[in-house]
Amino acid sequence: MSPAVQIGRTYPRPSPGRPLDRAARGRPAPAAAAPLIPAQAPPAPPAAGGVIKFQTPEVVFGPESLAESGFAARRIGAQRPFVVTDPGLIEAGWAGQLLKYLADVGLQATVWSGVTPNPKDFEIAAGYRRYLESGGDVIIAIGGGSCIDAAKGIAILIGNGGDILDYAGVDRVSRPIPPMLMIPSTAGTGADVSQFCIITDTTSAVKVTIMGRALVPEISVTDPRLLATMPGDLAAATGLDALTHGIEAYVSCAHNPLADGHALSAVRLVFGNLPRIVDRGAQGERRDHMAQASLEAGMAFTNALLGATHAMSHQVGGLLDLPHGVVNGVLLPHVIRFNAAAVPDRFVPLAEAAGLPVAGMPGEEAGNLLADRVRAIGDELGVPRSLAELGVRPENVPTLAENALADACLATNPRPVSRADLDTLFRAAL
Repeated sequence: MSPAVQIGRTYPRPSPGRPLDRAARGRPAPAAAAPLIPAQAPPAPPAAGGVIKFQTPEVVFGPESLAESGFAARRIGAQRPFVVTDPGLIEAGWAGQLLKYLADVGLQATVWSGVTPNPKDFEIAAGYRRYLESGGDVIIAIGGGSCIDAAKGIAILIGNGGDILDYAGVDRVSRPIPPMLMIPSTAGTGADVSQFCIITDTTSAVKVTIMGRALVPEISVTDPRLLATMPGDLAAATGLDALTHGIEAYVSCAHNPLADGHALSAVRLVFGNLPRIVDRGAQGERRDHMAQASLEAGMAFTNALLGATHAMSHQVGGLLDLPHGVVNGVLLPHVIRFNAAAVPDRFVPLAEAAGLPVAGMPGEEAGNLLADRVRAIGDELGVPRSLAELGVRPENVPTLAENALADACLATNPRPVSRADLDTLFRAAL
């Protein structure tokens, strides 16, 4: 359990610091996006040989594990659970199964499904109001990263009030939040085990990163069966997200031995299984392996943090409301080549995990081969090769670069990144 959570308490109903209802705000044209104020940087990583703090929820993993969700909710004090999901999960029947398992242990839940991909600030406000109306306690999310991030955003407001954008940055959630149970339905985001929450600021058309140990859920239940109803394009996008998590966590300047093993395992599992589940559907052993890849990549990056790919991807996704994993797939090869020049030795094990014959090869060369392999798997999955294909225009680059410079994920990139570097990387990807 994260130290900022108290089970069984009554959560105060704080007075909002700023108006919570942002639903009336129109979405500006991309060119109107404004630069962000630099985010607070994550704390410096421990020195080599120092103490490592490895944060992870209780993990329940395996086919049919959804049946454990009622007992899991009870363990963290649920009496009136509040379920965050989306219409697709309701249509697929998974939300209904969850409600049955909750009912089996005597819990009647309130369901809120007002989430869209890349959850928006005004959606978090609406979910918060619905929670207050419901008299809920424990928050349960079932769905992809958008549902899970929305659930975290709602939890932040329940304990702390104000506007969700007030908490952009690191460790700005200072008061207790409700216990959280997360049930992922995709194989890639890792949000169910992470200390991250990503929300779209609809006024500035950027994604903001909220980070802190308080956001690590109490329990993660990963039932690989839920991947069976995941469309192929979503499987591709979330799988590339898991791959990016594994690679960025392994080379992060906050990497550590406990996270490294999970990162390499995730990279190996993604390369070995992702194209096949996209082509043939998420069934059987390969589906289970991708669910494991997502889980391990999540445990790696929440403890070793991320880098420039995510700092850049957040800005493109916020600007154009695009699938996060697809943007990662476009940007990652460029960032790999950039970073391999600075920390070449870190890329040899990653290239080996990708199945490349790099024994005895210089690290930077191995990194370049890995970048080529990442681009090749993107081609195999039908991911666009450039940002221009996604709708980014040359005139967007200055603002994208300025905003990426303020993203908390940039602080742990293994190579220092300047405003000019970001401009160059965005233009190369363009």
